[in-house]
Amino acid sequence: MGGPLDGQVLPILLSPFHSVPKVYRVPVPAHGDVPAETLRYVRAKEYDAKGRSRWRYEYAPPPE
Repeated sequence: MGGPLDGQVLPILLSPFHSVPKVYRVPVPAHGDVPAETLRYVRAKEYDAKGRSRWRYEYAPPPE
């Protein structure tokens, strides 16, 4: 949610205990004049209309 990858769905590797990582890093290669960077997304809980929880990732901008 948010950031350059907003609306895209990416596969996420699960741990041996089937949990999702707290921080998901997406490497973006250099292209033309733009240097390579790593986008960082942080895990957050989301609830649906029936009150069930699931995980989503929110964009965490780089510190300045």
